Amino acid sequence: MEHVSAKRRIWGWFFFDWASQPYNTLLLTFIFAPYVKEMVGDGSQAQAAWGYGVGAAGLIIAFLAPVLGAIADRSGGRMRFIWIFSLLYVVGSGALWLATPNDFNITLVLIFFGIGLIGMEFATIFTNAMLPGLGTKKEIGGISGTGWALGYVGGVFALILMLALFAESSSTGKTLIGIDPIFGLDASQREGTRAVGPFTAIWFAIFMIPFFMWVREPREPDALTIRQAVGSALPELRQTLRHLPDNKSLFAYLGSSMFYRDALNGMYTFGGIYAAGVLEWTVTDVGVFGIIAAITGAIFAWLGGKADNRFGPKPVIITCVLVLTGVAIAVVFVSRSSVLGIPVEATSNLPDIAFYVIGALIGAAGGALQSASRTMMVRQANPHRMTEAFGLYALAGKATSFIAPLAIAVVTDVTGSQQLGISPLILLFLIGLFLLVWVKPDGERAETWSAS
Repeated sequence: MEHVSAKRRIWGWFFFDWASQPYNTLLLTFIFAPYVKEMVGDGSQAQAAWGYGVGAAGLIIAFLAPVLGAIADRSGGRMRFIWIFSLLYVVGSGALWLATPNDFNITLVLIFFGIGLIGMEFATIFTNAMLPGLGTKKEIGGISGTGWALGYVGGVFALILMLALFAESSSTGKTLIGIDPIFGLDASQREGTRAVGPFTAIWFAIFMIPFFMWVREPREPDALTIRQAVGSALPELRQTLRHLPDNKSLFAYLGSSMFYRDALNGMYTFGGIYAAGVLEWTVTDVGVFGIIAAITGAIFAWLGGKADNRFGPKPVIITCVLVLTGVAIAVVFVSRSSVLGIPVEATSNLPDIAFYVIGALIGAAGGALQSASRTMMVRQANPHRMTEAFGLYALAGKATSFIAPLAIAVVTDVTGSQQLGISPLILLFLIGLFLLVWVKPDGERAETWSAS
């Protein structure tokens, strides 16, 4: 195996966060989701359809994640899986160009979006499993935080480029800086905004090059063939699941993260559609909101990594969940006519300012929470079955990932209110916070750490 320095391996690993973040920033939240709302027309219908589509993709991820993780651990082949799911990322996101306004097919759009989302989520599982091999126990919190921060910075740059050069306003046909979309893209066909799909695919393909050049897997002398790994992984995975409750700390953490990550993903998934429907924001307005959230996310993911190194991930997680619970409550009480119960004039900018502040808090707490969550998973997991552990982590995140989008969809449908539709997130955060009581900071095991 070609020798690659430890520093370069870490930087190669960082590039995955940089490369993959635009799927969350541009597609899931700030550019494509509001565009879907515009095409559907009704904010509540768009929010419900988006919820059902994202929820369905989450179910697929939940069922397959631990199985593929177990197979990868036994076959020593994480990198081959990353290649496969990177291809799905590129195909799924690139195909969103087909979401034309004159022939908008919401079902086809959600299928392609789901393909890309599945690719992104599975590639993340296998790259996260490489984290413990990048540093010591005292170092991985900072490594995780820096990686997450760079991901947010990448998301900010991608979002700025989209808003400045591509995504046109539905009313003026101009981008954020007042120009026509570049490359002669037709604003009347929303080609500037639809270009977000191919843009995301190309961004990922280019910035994954350092990852594939510099990240190496250690050779596993007892690695099995794929066929052997499939045969042994499933029985052993069943055994792992059967005895999972015996590891009370890991079991509680998987349960806790299952709920608070579901709630956080609900915020990310519906933030753009919520702002477009309730506050009547354009794609450009939502994009500015996204820039603010991404900037605070980058800063606090990095700061959270430093706090993680010093205090451990658990205090960071508790603090972030408390902040996000408060934010979820506040979101329900922000509309064009009132802010936190205070009536405002129809022309008031206060609702917009309040939602920008909310976006900054979501970015800050969300960035630090996600970074600390993956280092907590490393502390709880069996080091010899790390990919399987992150598969279970994905299962915990996705087994109920349909709860937030489907609960939002159902409550939105029943009440006809986007504001009330967001309220299930409050309960999910509180359940996650409660389950953290049983989580030990270093898990059930005493482990000697060393960088691979």
